[in-house]
Amino acid sequence: MDTSLVELLCQRVSSPRLVEPAPNAQELEKVFKSALRAPDHMMLRPWRYLVIAGEARDKLGQLFLKASQSLAEATGEELNEFKIEKLQAMPLRAPMIVVAIASVTEHSKVPNEEQILSCGVGVGYMLVALQALGYGGIWRTGDIALNKEVCQGLGLKQNESIVGFLYLGTPAGELKSVPELDVDDYVKVWA
Repeated sequence: MDTSLVELLCQRVSSPRLVEPAPNAQELEKVFKSALRAPDHMMLRPWRYLVIAGEARDKLGQLFLKASQSLAEATGEELNEFKIEKLQAMPLRAPMIVVAIASVTEHSKVPNEEQILSCGVGVGYMLVALQALGYGGIWRTGDIALNKEVCQGLGLKQNESIVGFLYLGTPAGELKSVPELDVDDYVKVWA
């Protein structure tokens, strides 16, 4: 039995500092093929992905800023210079971003939550595939993923939501060591 995949899964770690290069077209296709193997009850294909790279990352930063400004105005707040710069720079933290979008279809046998989880599993598969190819990634969400103006600006439909922004590229520096967890702390036999 080949245990290399199991070992890779046990060693998976997020890469918060990412630089060029990002995966090329052929490598990215393998990453997406991995994502498309996520469990998918009734084969609804409840996911889609947007790739944002190059100058499009600046445009995404402007969308983040505009959406946050609108929200701040609605609540009577004001964004300070630090927050403005941070919002604009967020998409520049990696050479490429994949927006994972859950595209939910009403179905009597497949709850919406299960479809959203299927998209999330796809993101997890992408992270493992990236690491297997020598790249890194980090899955980010936060308020910006739930912002209606961001969703609209990215072209999401009413039945869609952002499951995460997957930042990807080549890890810069040493990766943070993640402590190994004791399985017995999280797994019990029910009788």
